[in-house]
Amino acid sequence: MTNELLFQAFEWYLPDDHYHWKRLKASIPEMQELGISKMWLPPAFKGTGSNDVGYGIYDLFDLGEFDQNGTIPTKYGTKEEYLNLINSLNEADIMPIADIVLNHKANGDQKETFYVLKMDPENRQQSLSESYEIEGWTGFNFPGRKDKYNAFKWHWYHFTGIDYDARHNETGIYMITGDHKGWANQEVVDNEKGNFDYLMFCDIDFKHPEVQEHLREWVNWFLETSNVRGFRLDAIKHIDATFMNHFIRYVRENVAPELFVFGEYWKDNADATNHYLEEVDMQFNLVDVALHMNFFQASKSGNQFNMATLLENTMMQANPEFAITFVDNHDTQSGQALESQVEDWFKPLAYGFIMLRQEGTPCVFYRDYYGYQGEHGQMAFKETISKLAQLRKKLVYGQQVDYFDHANCIGWTELGNDETNACLAVLMTNGDRGWKHMEVGKLYAGQIFVDYLGNCSEEIIIGEDGWADFIVEPGSIAAWIPKNASI
Repeated sequence: MTNELLFQAFEWYLPDDHYHWKRLKASIPEMQELGISKMWLPPAFKGTGSNDVGYGIYDLFDLGEFDQNGTIPTKYGTKEEYLNLINSLNEADIMPIADIVLNHKANGDQKETFYVLKMDPENRQQSLSESYEIEGWTGFNFPGRKDKYNAFKWHWYHFTGIDYDARHNETGIYMITGDHKGWANQEVVDNEKGNFDYLMFCDIDFKHPEVQEHLREWVNWFLETSNVRGFRLDAIKHIDATFMNHFIRYVRENVAPELFVFGEYWKDNADATNHYLEEVDMQFNLVDVALHMNFFQASKSGNQFNMATLLENTMMQANPEFAITFVDNHDTQSGQALESQVEDWFKPLAYGFIMLRQEGTPCVFYRDYYGYQGEHGQMAFKETISKLAQLRKKLVYGQQVDYFDHANCIGWTELGNDETNACLAVLMTNGDRGWKHMEVGKLYAGQIFVDYLGNCSEEIIIGEDGWADFIVEPGSIAAWIPKNASI
């Protein structure tokens, strides 16, 4: 079986040109050549306007079809273009993954009156007021859609909280009060800020039976309409884990048994991710935030970072079969909410770490592959990522042996299997030029090895015992393979 490779097919600063679905469709042959097996698409649902990246969700039933919030297409294009892209991906045997944003709704159509408690933003368990009446934009009627596909209307009692009091023109964290209201149970959402159920906009109340039934109706419609084969679940540390457990089980049992699912659970320690996986009965994968943060710290710290600790506290180490490994994404890039962008010098090392190892499913970020010009710009790593992808496709198999025995210079070998007919020796350093004595096996005795990435110009001859001193240039990565290997 060929190694998996996921591609995040968007970034935050894409142009608002309604052309991205067509752009991605044109890239499919290149993605096939790269070895991409899954493509994570940006949110396709109507947001707050034509420039919404997709996380200011307004209408889950509008895929760029109706004139709502001043636009028919989403930032990325029309419904027809989205469905054409998905069909083309399926035909190319690249799994299309939809970004699913269930946590909140934005840009309500009408104001409603209800009672709230104003909460301490830093401790959402602590109220700053008695219950009092406000007005909020919690009525969602979707007049542009005119009940097509679904006639459900959202009201204040379908939400747990909002961040704007329209009656008094004040912002804050307002918890909606009433029978069966309040934040999600403390045990089923993240406990940061006391209770991190509330994130933004109108926060959906997943305890409400009408909400649960409506989302089941929606997911049936969406999967039947779109033919996507995977979900990426946004902001799940803010969503009732019990609901998410039941929701994904419902989808797999009733709609899409083979649906691939991974979630964005933004916690950077293995204990928290392990606990969440247990809460959802190990039904889906999670992004490896701890590994990303290790990359970020390593890139900022230069040769002071202990490279032998890159795997510490990560899902890649603790739960590799559930880990989606990544270097950066749309939230971590410069100027964004979770800004922690890995510095350019370290990106080849970080991508080598996730793509040339067997633990986890690596995700390539659109911006890292294509680069970006202008404000928040960065260089493209297309050539390096393409070479790493070829190595992953052909050589990252068999026994993996680690040589994490130095604070600056670490390495490992992929010894291959009957099908690869070759092996791989990887070395990386955040310090000076380094070397490491590693074994590839007597099968390769006397053979010449070269750095496929082209960072080292020397050739290395394997000793009679199957060992050799492999080298790496300063602050760099090398991937040594037999010179006669067919890649």
